[in-house]
Amino acid sequence: MDLEKRPREGSEARVEPRERPAGPTVRREPDAPEGCLAVAIRIPVRIIVLVLVVPVRMLWDALVVAGRFLNDTLLRPLGRALLWLGRAVFVWPFVGLWRYVVVPLGMALGWLGKVLLVVPLVWLYRHVLTPVGHAIAWAGRAVGAGVGWMAKGVAVALGWVYAWLLTPVGHAVMWVLKGIGAGLAALGLGVWTAVAWLAKYLVVVPARWLYTWVLAPVGRAVAWCCKGLVWLLSMTVSGVGTALYWIARVLFVLPALALWRWILTPAGRVLAVIGREVWDALGHAWRVAGHISLAVGRVLGTLFRWIFVEPVRWVYRSVLTPVGHVVRDAVLRPAAEAARSVRRATRQALAAARESVRQARADFRRMLLGGPRQPQPVDRREPSGREPRTLGSSTTALTKD
Repeated sequence: MDLEKRPREGSEARVEPRERPAGPTVRREPDAPEGCLAVAIRIPVRIIVLVLVVPVRMLWDALVVAGRFLNDTLLRPLGRALLWLGRAVFVWPFVGLWRYVVVPLGMALGWLGKVLLVVPLVWLYRHVLTPVGHAIAWAGRAVGAGVGWMAKGVAVALGWVYAWLLTPVGHAVMWVLKGIGAGLAALGLGVWTAVAWLAKYLVVVPARWLYTWVLAPVGRAVAWCCKGLVWLLSMTVSGVGTALYWIARVLFVLPALALWRWILTPAGRVLAVIGREVWDALGHAWRVAGHISLAVGRVLGTLFRWIFVEPVRWVYRSVLTPVGHVVRDAVLRPAAEAARSVRRATRQALAAARESVRQARADFRRMLLGGPRQPQPVDRREPSGREPRTLGSSTTALTKD
């Protein structure tokens, strides 16, 4: 059953010495040793899997053949027909609409827009708005020059007022404000000195004495009590945590570890071996079932060819082909020749009728309107093609009369 791992015996003996490669031989690594469990499970599993997989593989191959036949004979022509129908119904009408309706209509609308809008607007901008804008700009420049001259005069007047009126008044006001500020600064410095001395001896010194002799000892005592309480709580929590750790380890971790090590791991290894063998057996059985399905398919194809195809081919070659040749030579070819003769005679009759109608129409037009005017010959003093030239004939500008 293990065709991949066990080569056929005697295969090396059939190789002649002159067919061996000249290079050094490559030594293959020996396969890893297998356990007795894998060897004991392999053959029964492969037999059972082969029995189960062969019908599935044959059904799968039958479905594949049926699908290919349907794809080649039905789905692909149907898809092409639907594609052509979709193009004929959806694509080509829109292409024709775009090419023969939308594009000419757009070009006509563009030409109308250019004639009715763009050209008038360009003329209006060039011959109306541009001169008006130039006139407005010239007027604006003139007004701006006048306003600038007036602004320059006002600026000169304001500069004189600032230099000879506002500056002396400002200097006097600043001198008065500096004197008032110096007096207020001296008064504020005295008040700040008095307030600082009072705050130092009424607030700072008592507060420093209270912190040094009251608050600091009380804070140290409170901190020592808090450290002792924290140490007591930490010892209590540590003891409780240690007890819970050992209880959890004894009740949960050690049983779970023993269950994993002595029960789940061996069971998992056994299941892994079984699963690997089942997977290998499935692959091997699928390949073997493929060969069996191929052989059955060839047998069925041979039976179908012998039962149906060969009789139909014999009937076609031995019966239908001679009958078809007889029908072609005795019926179809004479009928085709007769049809060609009738078509040729009909074409000649129609051509004669068209020629008669054309001649009658030309005669009727000549009767009503007259014949076409014939060109009058012009005497160019040249000999005709039938008469030879002579010495007395004038054929050049120097010898003309």
